[in-house]
Amino acid sequence: MSDRSSTRGAEGAPLSYAKGEEEPPLLTLTIGESLRDTTERFADSDALVDVPTGRRWTYGEFRRQVRALAAGLSRSGLGPGDRLGLWAPNCAEWVLTQYATAELGVILVNLNPAYRQTEIEFALTQSGARTVIAAREFRGADYAGMLSAALDKCDALQSVVLLDSPVWDELCATPTEAELSALDKVAESLTPDDPINIQYTSGTTGNPKGATLSHRNILNNGYLVGELCRYTEADRICVPVPFYHCFGMVMGNLAATTHGAAIVIPAPGFDPSLSLKAVEAEKCTSLYGVPTMFIAELALADFDSYDLSTLRTGIMAGSPCPAEVMRQVIDKMHMAEVSICYGMTETAPVSTQTRTDDTFERRVGTVGRVGPNLEIKIVDPGTGEVVARGDTGEFCTRGYSVMVGYWNQPDKTAEALDTDGWMHTGDLAVMDVHGYVQITGRIKDMVIRGGENIYPREIEEFLYTHPDILDAQVIGVPDEKYGEELMAWIQLRDGAGAFTADDLRAFADGKIARHKIPKYVHVVDEFPMTVTGKVRKVQMRQEALGILDL
Repeated sequence: MSDRSSTRGAEGAPLSYAKGEEEPPLLTLTIGESLRDTTERFADSDALVDVPTGRRWTYGEFRRQVRALAAGLSRSGLGPGDRLGLWAPNCAEWVLTQYATAELGVILVNLNPAYRQTEIEFALTQSGARTVIAAREFRGADYAGMLSAALDKCDALQSVVLLDSPVWDELCATPTEAELSALDKVAESLTPDDPINIQYTSGTTGNPKGATLSHRNILNNGYLVGELCRYTEADRICVPVPFYHCFGMVMGNLAATTHGAAIVIPAPGFDPSLSLKAVEAEKCTSLYGVPTMFIAELALADFDSYDLSTLRTGIMAGSPCPAEVMRQVIDKMHMAEVSICYGMTETAPVSTQTRTDDTFERRVGTVGRVGPNLEIKIVDPGTGEVVARGDTGEFCTRGYSVMVGYWNQPDKTAEALDTDGWMHTGDLAVMDVHGYVQITGRIKDMVIRGGENIYPREIEEFLYTHPDILDAQVIGVPDEKYGEELMAWIQLRDGAGAFTADDLRAFADGKIARHKIPKYVHVVDEFPMTVTGKVRKVQMRQEALGILDL
């Protein structure tokens, strides 16, 4: 399919293409202009609550602090197009820096809190960051020490500002009228299409790539995701997901500030009990997380003691939600309007989303339908032709959300973005007759056993029906006879006994096709995860070689 070909195939069957509604229209603002407009409407409403430190800002206070920091960054010599690295866990200073850099036109480089020396030096060097704002340490990692070493190795890096230092305080000092006037002049020179953010993809092979996003990309994605959650100034969004990732800074922060809602920070890193305590204390109406976070919250021994009655909605993303978990989120957490989102960093991030009135089946069985002002299609990975609805292919998307490109990597950009502007995600998907999409795995996660294509997601969903299994992940491992065999990594519920491959075979026999029954079972307390809560199947496949002595 080129720009707009027919949505039906040669036989008249509908093709896997869908275009989102054109309402509401896109915002044609910079992030700074959007914050200004929201502040004019809701100056006295809560903008930001940092629960661990007990600090809170109204929109009026928040914007004044943002502009003070922007003026401070300008005083330090930074200006539009310069890159600034931000390396810290979730905290109020992270949010202030996000909006201050946008106000000044400085490109924010998100640095993963889990980075160590080699990774931090790579990101700072590749992005050409001039300054880093950082926590002194987090979870035993000496950020200050690593950045001191990086100053000698990263040519562009000129300064490191620690959040608890006098230098940070000086950056946040009250600006003069002249400085604010200069800031206004800079703001007038900025456009919505200017790049404003670099986020490094986790890169399972080779070095990470810096997805470069504009005001238009992330402001509109946050806004439209919030619209589909029906956010207003009355909403209070608990954000336990990381700010360094789109889930936190776009779907959380920008969804809030485009609607006059409050951002509530429950803790520096995810903690199930602190998340629920924040919901109760701040009367949050929305809670975010990946399924494993909701599983951890529901599993708390004192779960029933938390008052979660103010919750209405929330977002679950990152990986598909097991039906039983969704049932409990709706029934026990009062999140009747919980929304499922799907996307990737390169698309700012959300491409599809369920709606508040979608059925339970669509929330657990799909990732929703195309978002407003976007197009999606599912293509044959080999030919690029759009497949019929109901057939599996690669998910592609096009529209306002697609990144500017990979920072200083035109070759990698060309591999991901075709000449018609479609982003090729590498995800396998199926679109039904109503336009709802199911993600069936990654192209590289698909297991080919004896010539049969097997999609791990299907088997994982089946394993969730076993009463002793809390969570399951299925991977392919090498096999001399079939090329690949299936291995299930399983988390058992408390009190469950031993669980073996024989137990799994006995449970699965007659219920799923024999070639889909995993040959190997490995019971674990937890899965290897990224900081954003995604299961690292690449690491699981590597570890499996040693576990199975392959």
